[in-house]
Amino acid sequence: MAKKGNDNQIKLRCEVCKTVNYFTTRNKKKLKEKLEMKKHCPVCKKHTLHKEGK
Repeated sequence: MAKKGNDNQIKLRCEVCKTVNYFTTRNKKKLKEKLEMKKHCPVCKKHTLHKEGK
């Protein structure tokens, strides 16, 4: 089975404390806008908005 390339791997950064907590993948051909999710931040200890970073 082929490995996924690193070109579609993204970091999710907490909008409150600005720490990188999650890594995920996205199909850049299908999703043109940046990814936003509500996820649990272990630093803030609550659910916050996580946005795609560089």
